[in-house]
Amino acid sequence: MESRFYPGVEADVARLQGELRKLFATDEAFDVQAMQVASTAVIQARKSSTLRDLAGLSAALTIKVTPEHGGTRVEIGMQKWFDKAAIAAVAYLVFPALLALPALGFYWQHKLGEDAWRVIEAHIATKAGGYVPPMPGRCGTCGAVVTSGSDFCSGCGANIRVSLTCASCGAKQKDSSARFCNRCGKPLKS
Repeated sequence: MESRFYPGVEADVARLQGELRKLFATDEAFDVQAMQVASTAVIQARKSSTLRDLAGLSAALTIKVTPEHGGTRVEIGMQKWFDKAAIAAVAYLVFPALLALPALGFYWQHKLGEDAWRVIEAHIATKAGGYVPPMPGRCGTCGAVVTSGSDFCSGCGANIRVSLTCASCGAKQKDSSARFCNRCGKPLKS
């Protein structure tokens, strides 16, 4: 289950549930249910039938939205890939052209998770005034994964050092993703 924490953002859980339901409503083959478990809102969507299961085309997703102290945690769990791998193995032995079906099922499952994250990120950005707070271990500018000890992002080149001092005016920078000084506006150098 993939988990993301959005510090300083309180999601409107009921509204987010509605937005996610719209995502699944575009395909009437989805069975969608929503429930509240303590403070966690849970949404489950499943597209399945006997034929879909046999062809490796079924898809399922569970989304949990939990308001926590200082932010919101969102977790997405997807259907296990074992069924698609087993079908691919059988397809390879029986008729190799059938490998396309589990591959298509894998793609649909992956796309479903990505689409759900896109809806969630858009909601969080709206609640945060257009800004999605960076997650720990990620660049605040582009969102790329940052290895510990790095001074600059390998994805966009942004300066990720905390408490960087401007060479021009000496101002301490508190934003780890700053590329320009917050006092004088000059580029920050390594």
